[in-house]
Amino acid sequence: MLGYTVVMNSTLIQIQTLSNHAVTSIPALTGGFLVALVIFVSLFLFSRYAGRGRFVALITSLYVGYATYIVFPFTKYLPITTATNILTSDIVLFLVLCIVAYSILQNVVISDFVSISALGLVVLSFLVTGFLLALAYQVFPVRNVYTFTPAINMFFAAKTYFFWWFIAPLVGLFVFAR
Repeated sequence: MLGYTVVMNSTLIQIQTLSNHAVTSIPALTGGFLVALVIFVSLFLFSRYAGRGRFVALITSLYVGYATYIVFPFTKYLPITTATNILTSDIVLFLVLCIVAYSILQNVVISDFVSISALGLVVLSFLVTGFLLALAYQVFPVRNVYTFTPAINMFFAAKTYFFWWFIAPLVGLFVFAR
């Protein structure tokens, strides 16, 4: 009878430990996907609300903003006291450069004669979300501030994947924009 009690207690402790790990890992797992989901939904809603031409201007401005960010000569003047400050200043600089590029592109280059289906908008929103997450992984020091889940790491942590995520929105525009 004593052996049975020990086995039952051991089994109950194992079940309790397993359930504790399962419950604590759910927020960590959904946290990384939640970031991607918020970006995706924001991009899709922007594409539906602002129009297809402005969505194409947004995608293009991300590339112009990235190119300008890479060659920006004054990054040494940005605050670099903590990892959070570095990340914040890098992201703000990138966003400012993207906003400037977007304001130019939406008025000068892109017209509303772009035709993209609803499915194309969904796919492009997904590809741009991947592009932004790849930028976060490979360009900005996000991993110094935030720990992503292994599921997200699998798609974005490898440097070889950056190229594919980088060109994915362009390929999507080539396929879906008419």
